[in-house]
Amino acid sequence: MAINDRPANLTPGIAWALLSPIGRISRQAYWHGVFLVWVVSLIPLHMWWKTLDPSLPLSELSPSDFAGSNPLFRPLFFALTWIVLALVIKRCQDIGVTGFVALLVLIPGVDFIAVIVLGFIRSAPGPNRYGPAPDSYYRRNV
Repeated sequence: MAINDRPANLTPGIAWALLSPIGRISRQAYWHGVFLVWVVSLIPLHMWWKTLDPSLPLSELSPSDFAGSNPLFRPLFFALTWIVLALVIKRCQDIGVTGFVALLVLIPGVDFIAVIVLGFIRSAPGPNRYGPAPDSYYRRNV
């Protein structure tokens, strides 16, 4: 069997789903990715919260206190931001709008609402200019 005669496996994997902004993603896969990001975000937040002095008033805490408490939190934050941005871009493309709309998730206050709303909008039926429907994939017949 020659190299070109092997069937193509075009099923997207988890690396594509979490890292690539190219293509379309279903609502179910989108929610799984968003849930994963939220869980991973809560782990360092919980670690930081446990190290706080209980007598410290909450009004004196700021996001910079959290970011400065561990040198790994900033790279983790940027990695999680990229994952959310990749998910939102693919979700925007799935509903048939340009991925530039995903830049809304970089605006504080709008980000959470945009992530939630995109999770409830139905996919555009059939293929669109961003690829085939997310619940289908094509394999070349052997």
